[in-house]
Amino acid sequence: MIESNDPEINIDELIQKIVEQVSKSQVHSQLGNLQSNLDTSTLKLSISYIESFLKNAESRSIVRTKWPDKLNFFPLNLSAKLQKLVLKVINFLFKDQREVNFNIINSLKESVALNHQLIEEIATLKAQVDNSIQGLDERLVTLDNRNQGLDKRLIAVDNRIQGLDERLLAMDSSIQGIDDSLNAIDTLIGNWLTGIQEGLDTVNNRVQAIDEHKSIVDARIERVSEDLITANTRIQEINERYIRNDSYLKSDLMQQKRLITVFLEEAKKRLPEPFIQEQLQTFVNEDMHFLDAFYVAFEEQFRGSREDILNRLKVYLPLIAEANTGKPESPILDVGCGRGEWLELLQDSGYITRGLDINRVMIEQCRIRGLEVIEGDVISYLQSLPDASLGAVTGFHIIEHLPFEVLLKLFTESMRVLKTGGLVIFETPNPDNVLVGSNTFYLDPTHRNPLPSSMLKFVAESFGLSRVRCIKLHPDTTQPKLTGSELAERFNDYFYGPQDYAVVGFKP
Repeated sequence: MIESNDPEINIDELIQKIVEQVSKSQVHSQLGNLQSNLDTSTLKLSISYIESFLKNAESRSIVRTKWPDKLNFFPLNLSAKLQKLVLKVINFLFKDQREVNFNIINSLKESVALNHQLIEEIATLKAQVDNSIQGLDERLVTLDNRNQGLDKRLIAVDNRIQGLDERLLAMDSSIQGIDDSLNAIDTLIGNWLTGIQEGLDTVNNRVQAIDEHKSIVDARIERVSEDLITANTRIQEINERYIRNDSYLKSDLMQQKRLITVFLEEAKKRLPEPFIQEQLQTFVNEDMHFLDAFYVAFEEQFRGSREDILNRLKVYLPLIAEANTGKPESPILDVGCGRGEWLELLQDSGYITRGLDINRVMIEQCRIRGLEVIEGDVISYLQSLPDASLGAVTGFHIIEHLPFEVLLKLFTESMRVLKTGGLVIFETPNPDNVLVGSNTFYLDPTHRNPLPSSMLKFVAESFGLSRVRCIKLHPDTTQPKLTGSELAERFNDYFYGPQDYAVVGFKP
């Protein structure tokens, strides 16, 4: 309460300051006594007397080398030799005494020198003490003035404390009344809390029952969700099957319609005459496309999605950039272009390209996507091109469909139509993988024989390609691998290693 009324007054600080003032007064009196005792004039006078005595004693203690003048009278007036002899005897007899006298005199000189230093230090100390005493006097005068003010403030504080005591007595009475009111309120709140607790217990019981019911409902919902997921999976499988079958049926119907149309047109030309050999050959040629729709459905099932193939083929884009091809004067030809994934990737990358295939259903799909595709036999088409007219010849999973003699013609014609620095890329299944060479290669009934990479590399080099190399691709990452030994690593390589490879070469 005192601090709230007058924050500048602190009783403890006042008492501490009074104690410090008394102690400083005692120091002041002690310094005065010290100043009176530090009178150096008497000390200097005494030391000057001592120095005169030392000079006299020093003159008397030196070795005698001359006979004193006052002894030159009879009977002490001796000859010079006799005087020297007497002096030597005297000096010899008093030699020890003279050394003692010299030591005492030197000690006294050192003492006198120390006394001079002490007198100088005492004078310095006296000057410092004088300055300190003068400052203390000024501070004591200030403290006296402040003490007078503090006395007045202490009186005011006492008056305030007396008033505070009266106010505290009044507050005690008020607090007693408040305590009685609070006790009544506590009793009332206790009754309310008892009622509320009973209500909360009832609510908790109801909530617990609701939670149990909710758990049962959640379990039912989870079972229903699982059933829905299973149903969605089945519906998705059915939809995929339906889409594949629908695509196959549409393609097959289109092919059948084309065959019927050709047959009717030829029949109209000859009826009622019989068909000639050329007309029959037309039917034979159309019969070659009987399985076009089936093969499209087959690739949809086993080759992989269009997106997967696009991602796999991106590995060849740096080779195209290295050959600096795909320009209007050096276009890229993709033989056996199929669904056109490689053509689409090249076109999106800004390269000039066209495809070649005999499957009319795939050709129609490529043209719908805006890709340039030609229907024709690969060897016949290459033979129709002029020398050095292409920048690259590519083929993905086509060479394993060709007889060996046709494969050699493919390399021959490719070398002829390529420009200098042109590129050849042929990708095929890798028979070094045991599972590929013994099983998956034969999933496609139009495949002929697996082509080992060393043999295909030899063929490419034999036809004049340079910088020929085989790039191993697409290892099987879906199966767990064996570890722990060299044999396990070899097993992984044989069974789960690259499933495809590509032979790559440049025309020198």
